[in-house]
Amino acid sequence: MTAIISPPSHIAPHGNSLVNRMVSEADRPALMASVTKTVACGDREACDLELLLVGGFSPLRGFMDKQDYHAVIDTMRTSSGLLFGLPVVFHTDREDIAPGDRLLLTYRGQFLAVMDVSSKWLPNKPWEAQQCYGTTSIEHPAVRMISGERGRYYLGGSVHGLSLPHRGFSCQTPTQLRDHLPKGRDVVAFQCRNPIHKAHYALFTRALEAKNVSSDAVVLVHPTCGPTQGDDIPGEVRVKTYECLAAEVNNPRIYWSYLPYSMHMAGPREALQHMIIRKNYGCTHFIIGRDMAGCKSSMTREDFYGPYDAQDLARTHCHELGMQVVPSLNLVYTEEEGYISTDRAEEKNLHVKTLSGTKFRQMLRSGEDIPEWFAFRSVVDVLRAA
Repeated sequence: MTAIISPPSHIAPHGNSLVNRMVSEADRPALMASVTKTVACGDREACDLELLLVGGFSPLRGFMDKQDYHAVIDTMRTSSGLLFGLPVVFHTDREDIAPGDRLLLTYRGQFLAVMDVSSKWLPNKPWEAQQCYGTTSIEHPAVRMISGERGRYYLGGSVHGLSLPHRGFSCQTPTQLRDHLPKGRDVVAFQCRNPIHKAHYALFTRALEAKNVSSDAVVLVHPTCGPTQGDDIPGEVRVKTYECLAAEVNNPRIYWSYLPYSMHMAGPREALQHMIIRKNYGCTHFIIGRDMAGCKSSMTREDFYGPYDAQDLARTHCHELGMQVVPSLNLVYTEEEGYISTDRAEEKNLHVKTLSGTKFRQMLRSGEDIPEWFAFRSVVDVLRAA
């Protein structure tokens, strides 16, 4: 049931196979008749399942089995040697599920897919946490996730798609986005999980001027819109800010699309995972900033990862992926020259203005005027209306 799509004149997908796991209408009755059990997906599982079905996790054809799970944890490679930053697994507490079962996977009452269970095991979650996230502390959001949200058992097996999750916004598939992006040109991906402010905009538009980016390149703003950290703005609200901003800037060199991905805040490993996914969506370059996909201890406020760990790991593997890394500039706003690099501001002893995210949220709630240099008016209006 797997369709292998020959991509147009874009970068080759990961593993050279862009996978489509959706089942034809004609094959669905027989598939449904073979189901042995039904399991409901949560928000995170629905995101992972969607990326498996549409090819975002290509060349995976389903959730990783025990062998691939252990290989990715220990080596950042599947058992066949293919790079992968994080394992992609299903989970359950149910004792009655066993290899050989065919599970109907549902989400909020919707039939999403049928899974052929080929593997079931008891994971060593502390080992998984240490290897993938560099810590076993429950202060890390992904450690809390795998220890407190995931079930006792992990399941692996191929999936067969019935439908994609209904959302308040549409997410283009890799095939759709590849058809939409300009062919034969560099595509620079910008990953974010928050509303875009003027510093972000300056960052990804200036990335088009990087030495390793062609003069006719475009930027793909590709935010993750699945679950993130508990205090982040909900995906539906973030999407509204992106849509208003896209209309406001109306920049023909910027493309906008949304990614149904659930953040782990895994720092370097997650940066690698993001690169692999964006390669499948047709991107040739990937912007990596300081402490990308990082998080802090809630007690000490210390970062779990070094500021350049993600950039270093990405550079180590970018040649194998056939992609290029565009390090993001560390920009600050100055009264004299607007947004410039921190080094330039210090060198010229310019007057720097700052506004923390915490202070910004306080100003939003209290109705205070947000400085024009910090945020786009359209974004502020959406956030205040939410």
